Amino acid sequence: MRLDDEAESQNVEDRRGGGGGGGFGGFGIGGKSIGIGTVIIALAASYFFGIDPSLIFQGASVIQGQPQQAPQSQAHRPAANDQLTVFTRKVLGNTERTWEHIFETDLNRRYAPPTLVLFSGATPTACGTGQSAMGPFYCPGDQKVYIDLAFYDELRQRFGAGGDFAQAYVIAHEIGHHVQNLLGVSGKVDAARRRMNEAQANQLSVRMELQADCLAGVWAATAQRANQALLEPGDVEEGLKAAAAIGDDRLQRQAQGYVVPEAFTHGTSEQRVRWLRQGLTTGDIRKCDTFAARQP
Repeated sequence: MRLDDEAESQNVEDRRGGGGGGGFGGFGIGGKSIGIGTVIIALAASYFFGIDPSLIFQGASVIQGQPQQAPQSQAHRPAANDQLTVFTRKVLGNTERTWEHIFETDLNRRYAPPTLVLFSGATPTACGTGQSAMGPFYCPGDQKVYIDLAFYDELRQRFGAGGDFAQAYVIAHEIGHHVQNLLGVSGKVDAARRRMNEAQANQLSVRMELQADCLAGVWAATAQRANQALLEPGDVEEGLKAAAAIGDDRLQRQAQGYVVPEAFTHGTSEQRVRWLRQGLTTGDIRKCDTFAARQP
């Protein structure tokens, strides 16, 4: 990605090294917290893309049974202008300008950008205590995206999905959840899930996550139309590879040797790639109605 001329977002709150919000406590949010990734047990759940915190905490005694790591001291706060922080600010800034344009021209609405919180270890959120082990996630309660930038190392080393556009896809997916929140999709899905059994609720969650993938693609396509130099050769392939790497089926097979389709919450590798590609090729938010699709 070519971001040299992109302005950095000012909607970034840097909590790294400033304290982590104390010990671990459950999210009591009834499915309000939305993330990117998939929930499977034990071995892989700690590292998945933007996992839904409410689902993680249902198994917290298994995954988070160890004492909370002490927060970093202020002296160890990473530099605010390090390369990865600047990259994140620039990607966020581009999403703000792009979604402002989409909301104004396609929806006749005003876009209210979220705040992105950089943290390490643990941090308080309106959805409970957020932890680095959860991966990036979005909290509708405070309209903030939370990310520990060390996750990008996991993305590259654990999932084999490196590259700057793969990293941008992580941010764009969480911004997609913010768009869903602004449009009222999140509230409707959360209310519907509370009336369903677990298998039905999981199916609805899959459609929610796939729509966020599609919205991430819409952002990239729209941003590319505004700046033809933004995406470089290979960037799209990086994003599609990242989407495939965190499909429920692939992660379950890696962790436990078999898949349990009824436990899927974020979609298969094929589904995630297909809906991200849908957004990338159409650039049209109206083409992201995963809820109306016969098959997600």
